[in-house]
Amino acid sequence: MNRHGEEHGILRHSFCFHFRFGAIMTHTCVLIPGDGIGPEVADATKRVLEASGAPLEWVSRPAGVAALDQGHDAVLPQTTVDAILEHGLALKGPCTTPVGGGFSSVNVALRKTLQLYGAVRPVRSLDGVETRYQDVDLVVIRENTEGLYAGIENEITEGVVSSLKVATQNACDRISRFAFEFARQSGRKKVTVLHKANIMKLSDGMFLKAAQAMHESYQDIVLEERIIDAGCMQIVQGPENFDILLCENLYGDVMSDLCAGLVGGLGVTPGAN
Repeated sequence: MNRHGEEHGILRHSFCFHFRFGAIMTHTCVLIPGDGIGPEVADATKRVLEASGAPLEWVSRPAGVAALDQGHDAVLPQTTVDAILEHGLALKGPCTTPVGGGFSSVNVALRKTLQLYGAVRPVRSLDGVETRYQDVDLVVIRENTEGLYAGIENEITEGVVSSLKVATQNACDRISRFAFEFARQSGRKKVTVLHKANIMKLSDGMFLKAAQAMHESYQDIVLEERIIDAGCMQIVQGPENFDILLCENLYGDVMSDLCAGLVGGLGVTPGAN
């Protein structure tokens, strides 16, 4: 888990999707059960981890509707944030986000508060889960802090609203670096950057140029470019042609769910921030 001031976030120390144990030591993990189906999912996940022998101790903290129900005045209580910063690791179940009103997203609040700028979703075919596709093995890497999900919206006049798409050079550079470092450390050979720079020439143009510039330092990795709508079609046509997908925030949100559908749905595709 990224701490304030750490440049490379979840890749800081050779990030991977499995526990690496040398000498057996216990790791304390903050469990955020969430609400709705969250507690059921979180409990099942705990049972799987316990059965695997992972030496984990759990500290439970609330977020979302569950936090409000427990008397907290915010969906992301400071005690929950403090626990994550103390232990450096958290497992979060689903949290409700109201549509069209109400409180803001717990996920967005966590990402902004902890500067979790990189979302990683590995998508691969699993034995026993039959779908229309076989041998899918790709990773979606999503910039997590900017774009339209910055949440800057205004009502200009009655019946007219605007949403601001934010892009900064710093955020574009660091997610591009993260994607190439992830590719190199995980033995992957290709990064495909998805964009709409033909229309959004400044914001998506900056994102695309950042990936192109970063590629100069990673010549052992292939860089491909796809316009987002054409890229979606091509992934459905042949997911085996893709390795790592590099996306800005909104595109990454859509693409990660689309790719999950290739292998059976969100229930078989983990994610990390």
